[in-house]
Amino acid sequence: MGMRYLTAGESHGPQLTTILEGLPAGMPIEASDINNELARRQKGYGRGRRMQIEKDTAEIVSGVRHGQTLGSPIALVVKNNDWKHWTKIMGIEALEEGQEDEVKRKVTRARPGHADLNGAIKYGHRDMRNVLERSSARETTVRVAAGAVAKKLLSLVGVEIVAHVVEIGGVKANVDPNLSIETLKEVTELSPVRVADPTVEQAMMSAIDEAKKNGDSIGGVVEVIATGMPAGIGSYVHYDRKIDAKLAAAIMSINAFKGVEIGIGFEAARLPGSQVHDEIAWDEETGYYRKTNRLGGVEGGMTTGMPLVVRGVMKPIPTLYKPLMSVDIETKEPFAASVERSDSCAVPAAAVVAEQVVAWELANALIEQFNSDRFDTLVDEINRHREYARGF
Repeated sequence: MGMRYLTAGESHGPQLTTILEGLPAGMPIEASDINNELARRQKGYGRGRRMQIEKDTAEIVSGVRHGQTLGSPIALVVKNNDWKHWTKIMGIEALEEGQEDEVKRKVTRARPGHADLNGAIKYGHRDMRNVLERSSARETTVRVAAGAVAKKLLSLVGVEIVAHVVEIGGVKANVDPNLSIETLKEVTELSPVRVADPTVEQAMMSAIDEAKKNGDSIGGVVEVIATGMPAGIGSYVHYDRKIDAKLAAAIMSINAFKGVEIGIGFEAARLPGSQVHDEIAWDEETGYYRKTNRLGGVEGGMTTGMPLVVRGVMKPIPTLYKPLMSVDIETKEPFAASVERSDSCAVPAAAVVAEQVVAWELANALIEQFNSDRFDTLVDEINRHREYARGF
């Protein structure tokens, strides 16, 4: 059995919680490993006022003792600072007669592009606050916390991962394919839009400014690269064991993501096979490798040992200052949707979320494939597998 996690909490509730199961015992982990990733998620040009209200930090409340995992479930808690303004609106206690209109801030106007209407129909909610509080991208906070633990595991077994922005609002980056992953990390951390091409950084920020001025929002494309994954992780034997299927599902599970590709992805539809597949070579030092990496480090549902390259498309955030038309579910009357605060672009932050969900899937694939009750055993088995693959 591999790893799994559950998250709980509402956008304006008291806290967000995640419980992680399946981590090996004896793995070093500190709160700072998680909090560094949470801080990265809150950065990025185009973010709204919520990022000033919340300064996210995670508290490890179980599963870790003296800086090492115990093998038991790990529980992480992120408190919502804004809760003090929502204690009556989001309280768990039943309302007294006559309090409903005063307290609930009932939502009956469905916002286009959100989960509001579909969720209300599914669960029978006449107050769509019951939908939007959980469907909010605020939940990605604890998904990043979970991914940070996975990312720590990967770093300790020689797998490095980074996400960067390759497009915002039609402005495309031209990133040097020969950049090392270390350089890519350094450059993107310094960029307000997490782009590794400084020639387009200002154009991306200008596009965000223009969208904000027009009461609109813009989306983009993010790319996640992971190096150091051993060959042969995943499986070809069944659909739900393919590593690319798991990575695609992870990316598509992020709020507002509407597309995913691996390697050259959709470009493969426009090229002959000779310009798509990667020729195999071998040398004594490396073992097997691919002369190119157009398939993004995956063949037949398994890793090839080449860098994994996964890309995701984020739609523009649907919470707009420029109103779209919708319908009030109580009166059935049309209305122009409007909001008080929102991000005009969350693509740079979404890159960090994408990095963490990919990290979780890669770590989970290693946990599933190797003996993982003890961290030292896991490290030994992964290293042995690398040597085996090199000499195969």
